Amino acid sequence: MQRHKSRRFRLGVLGIALLAAFGLLATACSSDSNSSSGGTTKAAWIYVGPINDGGWTQAHNAGREFAAQQLGSGLVTTFKENVPEGPEVTQVINDLIKDGNTIIFATSYGYKDAMMAAAAANPKVKFEQATGDSITVPTAGVTIPSNYNEYWGAGEDTLYLSGMAAGAATKNNQIGLIAPFPIPEIIRHINAFTLGAQKVNPNVTVKVVWTKDWFNPTKERQAAESLVSSGVDTLHSHQDSPTAGDVAKANNIAWVGYDSDQSQAYSTVWLTTAVYNWGPYYVKKINGARDGSWKQDNYYGTIADGFTNIAQFGSRVAQPTKDMINAELTKAKALSGNAFGWYWGEADRVDQAGTVQIKKGQTLTQKDLYTMSYFVKGVDGNPKG
Repeated sequence: MQRHKSRRFRLGVLGIALLAAFGLLATACSSDSNSSSGGTTKAAWIYVGPINDGGWTQAHNAGREFAAQQLGSGLVTTFKENVPEGPEVTQVINDLIKDGNTIIFATSYGYKDAMMAAAAANPKVKFEQATGDSITVPTAGVTIPSNYNEYWGAGEDTLYLSGMAAGAATKNNQIGLIAPFPIPEIIRHINAFTLGAQKVNPNVTVKVVWTKDWFNPTKERQAAESLVSSGVDTLHSHQDSPTAGDVAKANNIAWVGYDSDQSQAYSTVWLTTAVYNWGPYYVKKINGARDGSWKQDNYYGTIADGFTNIAQFGSRVAQPTKDMINAELTKAKALSGNAFGWYWGEADRVDQAGTVQIKKGQTLTQKDLYTMSYFVKGVDGNPKG
């Protein structure tokens, strides 16, 4: 699997200013001031960005809040935000262990190695790594501790659906896509989005511009504006910031966001987006840590089990398009809870060079998705960045 050292390197504007002024600091907050009270489970979350980033970190924090609400006084939660990937996270993890947390959720790919090392050294603590790939694509000679788990989900499936909305919205068959890093996660998301657009509009071209950043409003604006200048009339941003929505607004063109529902703030240009519901997973794993039923299961959530869905439609999505998307949603929900990617094998899928990468009728495995390194035909861009 092609990897980038940063899975989620995202700092809010305020966080960036603080880091520039005071250096790299982790900030923490607790949902219960009586964190050492008896009979409670202590759970902690590590975030690479601020909890108000409007995207990835905010969605995870909503999941933490859901768990705190569901489990009440039996759970004490702590989070640390703006934690950089690299050596600094090791100290953060060690501090959380010393503070008595018995289950730790790390929500950035760049925390993976430190989480596995901590798991090996602390067998009584459960370690949950979002977007990790070591269980799915093991590295020779690397032993994965039994108290370490990885979790993610089929966001590409709901991006496929949002791609349908974009394919129907474009009038000149040109969609612009602002993307962070050329890693398998983003590549499969772009491919699924493109296939969704092509399902309703076979003539669509999706033009990709890489920012090499998860959260950088300046770069995102520049990328979006360059795409508009090149002639696209619809935008999709795979970033946390809603900056591309501002560019869409200024140019009165349709926009697909990512991670969060921005339909109210961008009502005049909004189509829809992929959203994630982390809360139920957090409740399940915390309960497992409490009652002894926790196990390493490499969770990959789906539409069918409620992990991922699409946000509400904007006014630019016509009723026939809504009907088509809802029909696909119904198809996905009818699958078993662990099924994903029903659309990949609906036809032969060829890459940019015309080589068949997925045969008609083929079902992709999680490993296939985690190692995807090519762009499908119709994507204008380089999968290597």
